[in-house]
Amino acid sequence: MTTNDRVKVSIGADGVAEVRLNRPDKMNALDAAMFTGIVAAGEQVRDDPRVRAVVLCGEGRAFCAGLDMGRFGNMAEGKGASAGSDDPIDRLTKRTHGIANVAQQVAMVWREVPVPVIAAVHGVSFGGGFQLALGADLRFVTPDLKMSVMEIKWGLVPDMAGVALMRELARNDVVRELTYSGRIFSGQEALALGFATRVCADPHAEAMAFAREVAGRNPDAIRADKRLLNAAMAEDTAALLMAESVEQTKLIGSPNQVEAVKANLEKRAPVFRDPL
Repeated sequence: MTTNDRVKVSIGADGVAEVRLNRPDKMNALDAAMFTGIVAAGEQVRDDPRVRAVVLCGEGRAFCAGLDMGRFGNMAEGKGASAGSDDPIDRLTKRTHGIANVAQQVAMVWREVPVPVIAAVHGVSFGGGFQLALGADLRFVTPDLKMSVMEIKWGLVPDMAGVALMRELARNDVVRELTYSGRIFSGQEALALGFATRVCADPHAEAMAFAREVAGRNPDAIRADKRLLNAAMAEDTAALLMAESVEQTKLIGSPNQVEAVKANLEKRAPVFRDPL
C-alpha cells in the first residue's frame, strides 16, 4: 500500500511495517508532497493495530538529502513564510499536530507510533533528513554515511524538532558545535557522538531483522516500553518546538538569511549585515 507517490508503506504478515521514502531522483529531498506523505505514512502505521515494529528507510542512494533545493531558490528571491501558502513548511508557528507544526510532525510522528521505529540510514542524512532520522527510536547506519545539522548553511535554525531530539542523544556542547558549524560527519562518528545506534554494512537488512525480533515480543509490553521511554524524554518538548518555530519565522526571508542562500547558490562567500 502507498500513501502517495513520495512514500511507500508495506505491512508484512509478521507485523513489520516498512516505510520507504520514494523520491530517489532527488535523493528523497523534502518537498511539500514528501512532507505530507511522511506524516500520512506515520499516522497510518500509528493507527494500524497489526503493526508490531516499523523500519523507516530511503529508496536509491540516500536516506534523505534534506529540504528540496527549490525551496532555497524561493528564499533567494526573498520569498519567506506566507500565511496563505499551501506548503506545509511555511506554516511554522501554527500547531497543527498537538504540540508540533507540520514540518516538526515529520519527525515527531514516529514518537506517536506506539511501537519501535528503526531508521535504516545510508548515503546522506542532511538537515531535515537528519531530523527525520532522529525521530526514530533507533538508527542503523552505514560507516560512510554523511550526516549534518545543515540549516546554518542556509542561515536558518533546525526547526523540525531537531533541538528537542538532539538533546536526548548527545552532550550539549556536541549539539552546539554541530549546529553552529553545520559540518558533515560520518556514520562512524555519529555512533561515537550518540546519533547512531549501530553501524553496519547493510542497515536495512539489520533493521528488518531487529524489527522482526521485536515483533515477536509481547506487543503490550513493547507498547508500554515505548510509552515509558517517551515520557522520560518529554520535559519541555512543547516549549522547545514552539521556540524552534518562532526563531525560524524570524529568520526566513530576513536580509542575512537571504544572503546566506544567495551566496550558497552563487558559490561565493556571503556578505552579512551586522545583526540588529
